Amino acid sequence: MDRIYLDHAGTTPVTPSVLQAMLPYFSECYGNASSIHSTGRDARKAVENARRQVQHALGSASAQEIYFTSGGTESDNWAIKGGALASSARGRHIVTSAIEHHAVLHTCQWLEKQGWEVTYLPVDAEGFVSPGDLQKAMRKDTALVSIMMANNEIGTIEPIAELAEIAHADGALFHTDAVQAVGAIPVDVQSLGVDMLSLSAHKFGGPKGMGALYIKKGTVMERLLHGGEQERHLRAGTENLPGIVGLGEALREATEEMEEKALRVSGLRDRLQAGILEKVDRVLVNGPQTHRLPGHLNLSFLGIQGEALLLRMDLAGIAASAGSACTAGSLDPSHVLMAIGRDRDTAHASLRMTVGRENTQEEIDEVLRILPEIVEDLRRMRL
Repeated sequence: MDRIYLDHAGTTPVTPSVLQAMLPYFSECYGNASSIHSTGRDARKAVENARRQVQHALGSASAQEIYFTSGGTESDNWAIKGGALASSARGRHIVTSAIEHHAVLHTCQWLEKQGWEVTYLPVDAEGFVSPGDLQKAMRKDTALVSIMMANNEIGTIEPIAELAEIAHADGALFHTDAVQAVGAIPVDVQSLGVDMLSLSAHKFGGPKGMGALYIKKGTVMERLLHGGEQERHLRAGTENLPGIVGLGEALREATEEMEEKALRVSGLRDRLQAGILEKVDRVLVNGPQTHRLPGHLNLSFLGIQGEALLLRMDLAGIAASAGSACTAGSLDPSHVLMAIGRDRDTAHASLRMTVGRENTQEEIDEVLRILPEIVEDLRRMRL
């Protein structure tokens, strides 16, 4: 059997149809979308078509509210820095959660060095932010609230609509990092009530290095990148034409296939979870059993190191993750698992497996054959 890929939360392969849509824009359709000649105008048409594709995927958004970026990290940085700086007259207080992606956490920490105050909300044992906790944290000088829509490590889907309503009741902006959610579950910006929303193409079959930020009409933002007048004077830099086309096509495809894919992927995830819990003892499920992303499974195998398990699985032809791909190589335990109450040893014993559209039942069954043997061997070595 070929290698088995169970790290779709880390990244996804570009789908064949997305690759085909992108290829002409590396060669014959190479114009600069800011040029006024016909070659440039053709490029502009491709950019605006992709913008409409993103708009449709986000429900009630308008095309004028979609801004292309280099990925989720830039979108998060822009939303938080740009939103906070533009709202600084209101105050210099930000609220976020303890389990955010580091693109959010490190941006907030940078703002703290600039004199901002940040409140990091706790989460419960399943990773949920309490609306009551947000209500208590809100202040007259709170300029911005940023809570992720779905967690990248344990898959928890947060009550964004309720949280955004609380933030708005006190006059603050609300941003959500929806990088893991967009393309996996329905996302309607109006129903959610958010002012800003981040997404990244490579999480749903698009190219790496390409993302977008939804900014609700009327939201005042400071620029993150200065230079030219691209993206309606807010995001400087020559448009990444192939990447933009790929993002739009990938999101169109992911949205059309979402319901069918979610049903199939969650079924494979549940088969994997049930099989592991049946075959392996001393295993803890990290995160919720409901209100989680369809493909996410995070487990702690007590008595062994997650990194050792990950390496042995890799040698056996199975790709998984010990946590977020962005923290690979760190010796620190997952901040997400620590936030939900796991101790350091349990956090270090974790393994994240995320199922995607390419996975099959045969692959899941092969993992269920191999994984218990590896766990038993690693535990025996520690005796």
